[in-house]
Amino acid sequence: MDKLADADLAALVPDWNDWAETARQLGVSVSRVRTMIREHQLAAAVPSPGAGQQVPAGFVQDGVVVKGLPGLLTLLHDAGYDDRECIAWIFTDDDLPGRPIDALRENRGSEVKRRAQAML
Repeated sequence: MDKLADADLAALVPDWNDWAETARQLGVSVSRVRTMIREHQLAAAVPSPGAGQQVPAGFVQDGVVVKGLPGLLTLLHDAGYDDRECIAWIFTDDDLPGRPIDALRENRGSEVKRRAQAML
């Protein structure tokens, strides 16, 4: 986990949205986005100093949260990861075919959960 905690999120995640833009894309209120983050349906972190908390743009696809993301976030949180570490893991390409975010966006969520469980 230490490696994930120290990851440079600004380098790993190409695009970020503030909570207001995330809310707009999902068609919900900013307070709903806050609740979704707290309930591990989404994750947010500060990508660079002074930026404020933001959500990776890749977590929203076609106006909804990427399928499989909430379950993966819950699995990682239950294992002791915080949002920052979850985001780093989801966007890191370690010795596996592709990053977990790419597999999620291609509807290969069960593959990603298997990767996560093997890591834990």
